[in-house]
Amino acid sequence: MCDTIEKVSIIISKGSLEGIYPGLIMANGARAEGIEANLFFTFFGLDAIHSKRLEHIKVAAVGNPGMHMASLVGVLPGMSAIATHMMEKKMAAFDIPDIPEFMELIGDTGCGMYACKASVDLFGFAEGDFIEQVQGIITVGEFYEIAAGGQIIFT
Repeated sequence: MCDTIEKVSIIISKGSLEGIYPGLIMANGARAEGIEANLFFTFFGLDAIHSKRLEHIKVAAVGNPGMHMASLVGVLPGMSAIATHMMEKKMAAFDIPDIPEFMELIGDTGCGMYACKASVDLFGFAEGDFIEQVQGIITVGEFYEIAAGGQIIFT
């Protein structure tokens, strides 16, 4: 008999559309299944919870093998904006909310959301820089305490 997952903690470290959405989708799916979920945002993943940056997240067009194009094409002016627009259009067709709406939705389900203290300090951010769903700025040790007894996923 298989054990069931009761808790999952997901680390989001990338600040691109394709770096943030997997963690949000997994956290949302966990909550829909009644699984306790926590999100820990570190390094550039902080953009997903930064109140002035979360509406400006783009697809990484350079060095992204999933784009199936030469990196040289990705550096052309406007490529990231074009790729982002195309991806947002596709996601809208599948009723996938944009990042601000997704954050609100996931927060309303009781998902824990935390910013990494070391990254917050590194980038010179403060508690007031983040969206209201963020429950705290915590150390890695505190994250491990919250994650204890569950699965940890690094996206």
